[in-house]
Amino acid sequence: MPHAYSQARKAHTEEHDGIRLQKLLAQAGFGSRRKCEEMITDGRVEVDGELVTELGTRVDPKTQQIRVDGSRVRLNPRHVTLALNKPKKVLSAMEDPKGRYTLRDIVGDKYERIFHMGRLDYDSEGLILMTNDGELSQHVMHPKYEVEKTYIATLEGRMSGNVCRRLVRTGVQLDDGWIKLDHCSIIDQSREQTIVKVTLHSGKNRIVRRIFGAIGFPVKRLVRTQIGPIKLGDLKPGSYRVLSSTEVRSLSKEVGL
Repeated sequence: MPHAYSQARKAHTEEHDGIRLQKLLAQAGFGSRRKCEEMITDGRVEVDGELVTELGTRVDPKTQQIRVDGSRVRLNPRHVTLALNKPKKVLSAMEDPKGRYTLRDIVGDKYERIFHMGRLDYDSEGLILMTNDGELSQHVMHPKYEVEKTYIATLEGRMSGNVCRRLVRTGVQLDDGWIKLDHCSIIDQSREQTIVKVTLHSGKNRIVRRIFGAIGFPVKRLVRTQIGPIKLGDLKPGSYRVLSSTEVRSLSKEVGL
């Protein structure tokens, strides 16, 4: 009984007086309480734009903005961000009037107001990020913060390394203008096909398929393996995982939050 009373009193204190800054940082995934105390005393933490070095400081994460090394600390227990491995023949949508399989069929109704950040076309596979954090979603999808994306593409025909280098150096002209790859490398090939790893920032519709189709190497299979700092890893097709606070923080930093 005394334990329950002390827990209730502690919750009451945190609700009305705020939470100790080092505890909040630990909850946000910055490390142990001791490590977070060192970050504060080292002058790495700001509250509402003011440097805070005093260890007793209490903050209200609902009303105050906390930053570590200039990056926003995001702490909302209702917010969740997922990495999902979209199989082929799954629509990048939450519902479909035609009754096709959608992302909703994979994640179900467990998470309130969750939505996908960006798309993959119907026949493409791989990493899609989903969240119910509206601010994060807006930044990830905003053209100003074009996040780097990596794909593994299986192409029809045998393509030379010179073509890869040309796509990075000069690019190719499409109907809506010139586009260049950030990186292109051949990882396997035969007489009939070439497998390449490509990286680019553009979020235009079907952009990888359009680039290689324009130079005579149609894409037979396309898998997105990375978005910014978030990797697909060994996530199985048709499954998803919740991103860690460290991953969400690195993604937020990438898009200026």
